[in-house]
Amino acid sequence: MSSKFELPIIQEQASCGCGAMTVESENTVPDLNQSFVSGFVDTPAGRLPQVSSALVWQDRWGSIKARWGMGRMDYKVDPGLYALGKPDNNSFVFVSANYKMSFDRLRQALKGRSGWILVLDTKGINVWCAAGKGTFGTDELVRRIESSGLKNILSHRKLILPQLGAPGVAAHKVKQASGFNVQYGPIRAEDLPAYLNAGFKATAQMRIMTFPLKERAVLIPIELVEAMKPFLIIAAVLFILSGIGGPVGFWANAGSFGLFAVCALLCAIIGGTVLNPLLLPYLPGRAFSIKGFSIGIIIALILLYLRGIILQAWPGIAETLAWLLIIPAVSGYLAMNFTGCSTYTSLSGVKKEMRWALPLEIACGAVGLVMWIGALLIA
Repeated sequence: MSSKFELPIIQEQASCGCGAMTVESENTVPDLNQSFVSGFVDTPAGRLPQVSSALVWQDRWGSIKARWGMGRMDYKVDPGLYALGKPDNNSFVFVSANYKMSFDRLRQALKGRSGWILVLDTKGINVWCAAGKGTFGTDELVRRIESSGLKNILSHRKLILPQLGAPGVAAHKVKQASGFNVQYGPIRAEDLPAYLNAGFKATAQMRIMTFPLKERAVLIPIELVEAMKPFLIIAAVLFILSGIGGPVGFWANAGSFGLFAVCALLCAIIGGTVLNPLLLPYLPGRAFSIKGFSIGIIIALILLYLRGIILQAWPGIAETLAWLLIIPAVSGYLAMNFTGCSTYTSLSGVKKEMRWALPLEIACGAVGLVMWIGALLIA
């Protein structure tokens, strides 16, 4: 199932503010002892690590851990030049980020082929995000061409870059500084074989970035894990406050108000980090905060119905209004975390949304918390 929004990614050859570029003259070679390296090849630039297109269980387990936030920022490979299979001086050169999942997807897509993989130092960030941050950029590409000794290995001067790296690389500046021509391949690594077989021609579908269910679902674990860290602290605070401020004894209060508060907060988190990406194309509005708010309101109404609050009394009214503010605010805030990996918005759109959505979420959460505490005190 695909998203109903499909936006073409423009191949910008944007300047990254690069002035006179300085390049490394010293040849740097990736570590041959990295776990995924299967051997080595001797080249005019020195002995280089050799890798296979077949992933082993350590590669797949590493990806699973990274998806769940375990060692995510250290899940990277050494930058530099790698030999895929048995390349020669006429083999293609594919450029990638040093985020290992990006590196693995590239080599896996080139099954049965040989080539060179030039890995840029993107600080362990994937191509798309690194292009926006500038680490997958013109300066780094030129530096890596020089430091890898690529000119001494190849008989041609052509590089194939992922299309999502285009916003960070000024192709004409790469040509001027290194003599290499930049060619943008398809958005997805799995389309590379068809792209190469067609003589470096991409179909219209290869140039369109979609955000289907599978790609939305794989983002859930890390967002959920990150949200659960503050949840444990906040949940404990709410539980204690409910025990202190309720109308009866501590444990009776905590069992009634406290457990519901913890449950409500947990459901708000699930709404923003799980339900929101799964239901993204079907939620109202284009702004992610609106989508999160809408699912938060539904969650709040269901929970309040199940709680059976008596609305004839002020404590019940205050508690109801409190959760109608808090739950959508939390869901809306967490939903905004998906803006950086979707095709639904742009940088200017994100900035515009942040200016009004973030203050609104903070205000709703703060007012809701005050009302909830007030409901405890007057109950």
